[in-house]
Amino acid sequence: MLLAIDTSTRYAGIALVDQEGNTVQLVQWRSQRNHSVELLPAIERMLVKEQLSSRALDGIALASGPGNFSALRVGFSIAKGFALAWNTPLVAVDTLLCEAFPFRSVGVTVVAVLDSGRSQLSWAPFSYSKSTEGEFVQLSVSKTSTPDDLIAEIHEPTLICGEGLENHKTVLQELVDVTNKSIKLSLPYLLGLRLASLAHLGHLYFSAGNTVDPTTLQPEYLRPPTITPPRTSK
Repeated sequence: MLLAIDTSTRYAGIALVDQEGNTVQLVQWRSQRNHSVELLPAIERMLVKEQLSSRALDGIALASGPGNFSALRVGFSIAKGFALAWNTPLVAVDTLLCEAFPFRSVGVTVVAVLDSGRSQLSWAPFSYSKSTEGEFVQLSVSKTSTPDDLIAEIHEPTLICGEGLENHKTVLQELVDVTNKSIKLSLPYLLGLRLASLAHLGHLYFSAGNTVDPTTLQPEYLRPPTITPPRTSK
């Protein structure tokens, strides 16, 4: 059984996938800033329901970001802890890929977006690639920019999707209307699509042997963490 873990954003999620790639359980919830107290109990409840122990897991699939600093670290800590404690194989899947993957068959470039705060979006474009035997791939490195800059960088028919539309869909639609570009926005964000993609892709990665070293795996953050020096007492 493969355990999928996503704490990239305010929506936390876990899933169990069997050896045939079927999703046995999938649970997602709006965690806000409570990932550290909610995630492990949720995993324990899921394992108990399937009469499994964490030691019995065949693998772990982790959404590796981009994501929020504190939230992402919770998922990484638990996934790495399981992997190291029980010598369980670990695979890492890009969060933006998980957002774009459900729309892979639309026939145009798919741009996945996440809210990175300060009126900005983290995003990356995806499409099928002829050079990689039709694999759905990321076309360029992920970026963080304003909605205006994102629209300015799109020059071909495109679908924009992802959790970032929750806070930015209105302004993005206004920009699309003004520029008259061939850009469509996906339907309102559907909870569970990203997690289902993580479960599916995690199973594919695991079956292909694309595992990562838990001691060196690092998260990708939506923006660098703000760390200030401690105050000195007078």
